[in-house]
Amino acid sequence: MEPSTTLTDGEVRLRRWRVKDAVVLHRAVNESLDHLAPWMPWAVEGYNEANAIAYLRRCQERWRTGEAFDYAVVGAADAILGSASLMARLAPGALEIGYWIGKPHTGRGLATRASALLAAEAFRIGARSVEIHHDQANVRSGKIPERLGFTRIGTVPPKLPGGTASTGVLVVWRKTVPSAEE
Repeated sequence: MEPSTTLTDGEVRLRRWRVKDAVVLHRAVNESLDHLAPWMPWAVEGYNEANAIAYLRRCQERWRTGEAFDYAVVGAADAILGSASLMARLAPGALEIGYWIGKPHTGRGLATRASALLAAEAFRIGARSVEIHHDQANVRSGKIPERLGFTRIGTVPPKLPGGTASTGVLVVWRKTVPSAEE
């Protein structure tokens, strides 16, 4: 089953990325490079419009193949506030949530709400579990799965290089499909 192209809880809205979002994605990332580079390797060397176009084309391909379902976190007038994804890079039946929120929009619960929407959608489309991985030094990111009732299950080395503040250790949180009683 394929996920919905738009998810909302009435306050936060996620919509599937479109290639035509390149200019606004480029602007949103560049407004937040200092905020993103500590944790996101793709932000360390800067981010140009060609990077945005390439990313958005990958988003289309990944959606088509089921490798990942990438969403823009959008505000009023479709303003880009960040990005959130469901990624099928874990064991079968498990999906991983990834996210970033632009620096001007942090501290408003957007990543938590986006992650809640993605977890619910993952379970709706048949996932048995959902994970969130974050660098152990990224304490703010670790509060998100904790707030959402995920269980900390351990640490692993990263699959990809981290940002400038990365420790080389990822904390793994997991939530399993809710039972009928929940």
